[in-house]
Amino acid sequence: MCVDELSYVEVRPHPGVDWARQRHVRRLPATYTRPHGTMYFFGAYDVNRDQLWGLPYEHQTQGEVLDFFMQLRQRYPEDQRLYIILDNRSAHFTPPIRAWVKHHNVTLVRTPTEASFLNRIECQFTALRKFALSGIYSQNHAAQFAGICRYLLYRNQLTVKPTAHPRDIRVNLC
Repeated sequence: MCVDELSYVEVRPHPGVDWARQRHVRRLPATYTRPHGTMYFFGAYDVNRDQLWGLPYEHQTQGEVLDFFMQLRQRYPEDQRLYIILDNRSAHFTPPIRAWVKHHNVTLVRTPTEASFLNRIECQFTALRKFALSGIYSQNHAAQFAGICRYLLYRNQLTVKPTAHPRDIRVNLC
């Protein structure tokens, strides 16, 4: 499992495709505040199943990280060891999390410092940002998370069947 957080997801117009008249581009003022606060999207990418899922949280503290790990653990049998690949954020390796990991058949694997690109969820987040957030202006975090969920459902239903020739590749909705 590859795990990471998509930080500071805020309710505001996100940069993207915009059909503004020439020289009349909509921009946020320099004094823009965050009236709705921010949301953090904790995501997990199952490399074997090619499945991406996640949950929204209000903060990025050890409590939220531990809760996400518990949710992740519930998706798999207890006798199956989970290897969770993470960056070196301090909230991932606090004593309560280390104690929980020890008793729940989980191993935390750190990516090297300054090498977050080795975590395969990073490229999944690029597509999520592009298709679920870019050019979208949600009215609140619930609507924003609903858009993320629609993208995840669509993304997880796509399967490419391996064939002998590229022209024979078909995309099937399951």
